[in-house]
Amino acid sequence: MPIIKKTYKDQVVGHVYQLLLTGELAPGDQLKESLLAAEMGISRAPIREAMKELIMNGLVDYRPQVGNFIPVLSPKQIIDSYTTRGVLEGYAVMSTFEQFADEEIGKLENLTAQMESYAKKKNHKMVVEVGGEFHDLLISKNDNVQLLEYTDRLSLKLHIQFCRHWSKLYSPVEIGQRHRAIVESLRLKDPTRIEMVVREHYVETGTKIAEL
Repeated sequence: MPIIKKTYKDQVVGHVYQLLLTGELAPGDQLKESLLAAEMGISRAPIREAMKELIMNGLVDYRPQVGNFIPVLSPKQIIDSYTTRGVLEGYAVMSTFEQFADEEIGKLENLTAQMESYAKKKNHKMVVEVGGEFHDLLISKNDNVQLLEYTDRLSLKLHIQFCRHWSKLYSPVEIGQRHRAIVESLRLKDPTRIEMVVREHYVETGTKIAEL
Protein backbone atom coordinates (compact mmCIF):
# COMPACT_ATOMS: atom_id res chain seq x y z
CA MET A 1 0.00 0.00 0.00
CA PRO A 2 1.45 3.42 -0.95
CA ILE A 3 2.22 5.85 1.88
CA ILE A 4 0.01 8.91 1.64
CA LYS A 5 1.74 12.04 2.90
CA LYS A 6 -0.70 14.60 4.22
CA THR A 7 0.12 18.25 3.77
CA TYR A 8 -0.54 20.70 6.60
CA LYS A 9 -3.55 21.90 4.64
CA ASP A 10 -4.97 18.36 4.50
CA GLN A 11 -4.34 17.93 8.22
CA VAL A 12 -6.25 21.12 8.98
CA VAL A 13 -9.20 20.01 6.82
CA GLY A 14 -9.21 16.63 8.58
CA HIS A 15 -8.96 18.26 12.00
CA VAL A 16 -11.91 20.60 11.39
CA TYR A 17 -13.94 17.71 9.94
CA GLN A 18 -13.32 15.64 13.10
CA LEU A 19 -14.31 18.58 15.32
CA LEU A 20 -17.57 18.82 13.37
CA LEU A 21 -18.20 15.07 13.62
CA THR A 22 -17.67 15.03 17.38
CA GLY A 23 -19.79 18.14 17.91
CA GLU A 24 -16.92 20.23 19.30
CA LEU A 25 -17.75 22.65 16.50
CA ALA A 26 -21.43 23.36 16.01
CA PRO A 27 -23.50 25.36 13.50
CA GLY A 28 -23.03 29.08 14.10
CA ASP A 29 -19.59 28.76 15.72
CA GLN A 30 -16.82 31.02 14.48
CA LEU A 31 -13.67 29.35 13.21
CA LYS A 32 -10.67 31.58 13.98
CA GLU A 33 -7.54 31.03 11.92
CA SER A 34 -5.26 32.28 14.71
CA LEU A 35 -6.68 29.81 17.25
CA LEU A 36 -6.43 26.89 14.82
CA ALA A 37 -2.83 27.81 14.00
CA ALA A 38 -1.92 27.94 17.68
CA GLU A 39 -3.79 24.73 18.47
CA MET A 40 -2.07 22.80 15.67
CA GLY A 41 1.32 24.49 16.00
CA ILE A 42 1.53 25.60 12.39
CA SER A 43 1.56 28.89 10.47
CA ARG A 44 -1.59 30.53 9.21
CA ALA A 45 -0.76 29.94 5.52
CA PRO A 46 -1.97 26.28 5.44
CA ILE A 47 -4.93 27.31 7.63
CA ARG A 48 -5.99 29.78 4.92
CA GLU A 49 -5.58 27.10 2.23
CA ALA A 50 -7.70 24.72 4.28
CA MET A 51 -10.40 27.36 4.77
CA LYS A 52 -10.72 27.74 0.99
CA GLU A 53 -11.28 23.98 0.61
CA LEU A 54 -13.72 23.83 3.53
CA ILE A 55 -15.68 26.75 2.08
CA MET A 56 -15.77 25.03 -1.34
CA ASN A 57 -17.08 21.84 0.31
CA GLY A 58 -19.81 23.73 2.15
CA LEU A 59 -18.42 23.00 5.62
CA VAL A 60 -17.50 26.64 6.33
CA ASP A 61 -19.12 29.95 5.41
CA TYR A 62 -16.99 33.05 4.86
CA ARG A 63 -18.58 36.35 5.85
CA PRO A 64 -16.69 39.39 4.47
CA GLN A 65 -15.21 41.60 7.17
CA VAL A 66 -16.40 39.15 9.85
CA GLY A 67 -14.70 35.78 9.41
CA ASN A 68 -15.30 32.05 8.94
CA PHE A 69 -18.30 30.33 10.50
CA ILE A 70 -19.81 26.85 10.64
CA PRO A 71 -22.94 27.20 8.48
CA VAL A 72 -26.46 26.83 9.82
CA LEU A 73 -28.22 24.94 7.03
CA SER A 74 -31.85 25.67 6.23
CA PRO A 75 -34.29 22.75 5.79
CA LYS A 76 -34.22 23.35 2.01
CA GLN A 77 -30.40 23.27 1.91
CA ILE A 78 -30.41 19.97 3.80
CA ILE A 79 -33.01 18.39 1.50
CA ASP A 80 -31.27 19.73 -1.61
CA SER A 81 -27.91 18.29 -0.48
CA TYR A 82 -29.34 14.85 0.26
CA THR A 83 -31.45 14.77 -2.90
CA THR A 84 -28.46 15.71 -5.07
CA ARG A 85 -26.25 13.06 -3.49
CA GLY A 86 -29.02 10.50 -4.05
CA VAL A 87 -29.34 11.42 -7.72
CA LEU A 88 -25.57 11.21 -8.27
CA GLU A 89 -25.04 7.99 -6.35
CA GLY A 90 -28.17 6.37 -7.80
CA TYR A 91 -26.89 7.01 -11.31
CA ALA A 92 -23.33 5.94 -10.41
CA VAL A 93 -24.46 2.56 -9.06
CA MET A 94 -27.16 1.96 -11.68
CA SER A 95 -24.68 2.46 -14.51
CA THR A 96 -22.06 0.09 -13.08
CA PHE A 97 -24.09 -2.58 -11.23
CA GLU A 98 -22.93 -5.37 -13.54
CA GLN A 99 -19.32 -4.83 -12.40
CA PHE A 100 -19.95 -5.88 -8.79
CA ALA A 101 -18.51 -9.29 -7.96
CA ASP A 102 -20.12 -11.59 -5.39
CA GLU A 103 -17.33 -10.92 -2.88
CA GLU A 104 -17.94 -7.16 -3.16
CA ILE A 105 -21.64 -7.61 -2.51
CA GLY A 106 -20.61 -9.77 0.44
CA LYS A 107 -18.42 -6.92 1.70
CA LEU A 108 -21.37 -4.52 1.47
CA GLU A 109 -23.41 -6.96 3.57
CA ASN A 110 -20.59 -7.14 6.11
CA LEU A 111 -20.34 -3.34 6.31
CA THR A 112 -24.10 -3.19 6.87
CA ALA A 113 -23.79 -5.60 9.80
CA GLN A 114 -20.96 -3.48 11.22
CA MET A 115 -23.07 -0.32 10.98
CA GLU A 116 -25.94 -1.98 12.81
CA SER A 117 -23.57 -3.25 15.50
CA TYR A 118 -22.00 0.18 16.03
CA ALA A 119 -25.45 1.77 16.11
CA LYS A 120 -26.49 -0.59 18.92
CA LYS A 121 -23.40 0.58 20.83
CA LYS A 122 -24.34 4.23 20.08
CA ASN A 123 -20.93 4.77 18.48
CA HIS A 124 -21.98 7.64 16.22
CA LYS A 125 -18.56 8.23 14.69
CA MET A 126 -18.06 4.60 13.62
CA VAL A 127 -21.58 4.36 12.19
CA VAL A 128 -20.70 7.29 9.94
CA GLU A 129 -17.20 5.99 9.07
CA VAL A 130 -18.43 2.51 8.13
CA GLY A 131 -21.38 4.06 6.28
CA GLY A 132 -18.92 6.17 4.33
CA GLU A 133 -16.98 3.03 3.39
CA PHE A 134 -20.25 1.37 2.29
CA HIS A 135 -21.23 4.24 0.00
CA ASP A 136 -17.67 4.73 -1.29
CA LEU A 137 -17.66 1.10 -2.42
CA LEU A 138 -21.02 1.59 -4.12
CA ILE A 139 -19.70 4.38 -6.36
CA SER A 140 -16.17 2.98 -6.75
CA LYS A 141 -16.88 1.39 -10.15
CA ASN A 142 -17.83 4.67 -11.77
CA ASP A 143 -15.10 6.53 -13.68
CA ASN A 144 -16.92 9.84 -14.15
CA VAL A 145 -14.39 12.17 -12.52
CA GLN A 146 -16.80 15.08 -12.03
CA LEU A 147 -19.47 12.83 -10.53
CA LEU A 148 -16.95 11.42 -8.06
CA GLU A 149 -15.70 14.91 -7.19
CA TYR A 150 -19.20 16.22 -6.46
CA THR A 151 -20.23 13.14 -4.45
CA ASP A 152 -17.04 13.44 -2.40
CA ARG A 153 -17.78 17.08 -1.57
CA LEU A 154 -21.34 16.27 -0.56
CA SER A 155 -20.23 13.28 1.52
CA LEU A 156 -18.41 15.41 4.09
CA LYS A 157 -21.41 17.68 4.60
CA LEU A 158 -23.86 14.78 4.84
CA HIS A 159 -21.65 12.74 7.19
CA ILE A 160 -21.72 15.59 9.68
CA GLN A 161 -25.50 15.92 9.47
CA PHE A 162 -26.03 12.18 9.81
CA CYS A 163 -23.58 11.84 12.73
CA ARG A 164 -25.43 14.60 14.55
CA HIS A 165 -28.92 13.23 14.02
CA TRP A 166 -29.08 9.53 13.08
CA SER A 167 -30.07 8.28 16.54
CA LYS A 168 -33.19 10.50 16.35
CA LEU A 169 -34.02 9.22 12.87
CA TYR A 170 -33.49 5.46 12.85
CA SER A 171 -33.14 2.56 15.25
CA PRO A 172 -30.06 0.30 14.85
CA VAL A 173 -32.28 -2.30 13.16
CA GLU A 174 -33.59 0.32 10.71
CA ILE A 175 -29.99 1.36 9.92
CA GLY A 176 -29.35 -2.24 8.88
CA GLN A 177 -32.61 -2.64 6.96
CA ARG A 178 -32.08 0.53 4.91
CA HIS A 179 -28.62 -0.53 3.76
CA ARG A 180 -29.62 -4.16 3.16
CA ALA A 181 -32.31 -2.86 0.78
CA ILE A 182 -29.53 -1.33 -1.34
CA VAL A 183 -27.49 -4.54 -1.23
CA GLU A 184 -30.55 -6.58 -2.22
CA SER A 185 -31.28 -4.29 -5.18
CA LEU A 186 -27.69 -4.87 -6.39
CA ARG A 187 -28.08 -8.62 -5.98
CA LEU A 188 -31.28 -8.56 -8.08
CA LYS A 189 -29.41 -6.70 -10.86
CA ASP A 190 -32.41 -4.50 -11.68
CA PRO A 191 -31.00 -1.09 -12.70
CA THR A 192 -34.29 0.77 -12.29
CA ARG A 193 -34.78 -0.62 -8.79
CA ILE A 194 -31.17 0.11 -7.84
CA GLU A 195 -31.43 3.77 -8.82
CA MET A 196 -34.80 4.18 -7.09
CA VAL A 197 -33.67 2.52 -3.82
CA VAL A 198 -30.49 4.63 -3.61
CA ARG A 199 -32.32 7.88 -4.35
CA GLU A 200 -35.03 7.15 -1.79
CA HIS A 201 -32.36 6.21 0.77
CA TYR A 202 -31.03 9.78 0.65
CA VAL A 203 -34.31 11.66 0.17
CA GLU A 204 -35.85 9.97 3.21
CA THR A 205 -32.94 10.91 5.48
CA GLY A 206 -32.71 14.49 4.19
CA THR A 207 -36.45 15.00 4.71
CA LYS A 208 -36.30 13.59 8.24
CA ILE A 209 -33.36 15.80 9.24
CA ALA A 210 -35.00 18.89 7.75
CA GLU A 211 -38.09 18.24 9.89
CA LEU A 212 -36.17 18.12 13.19
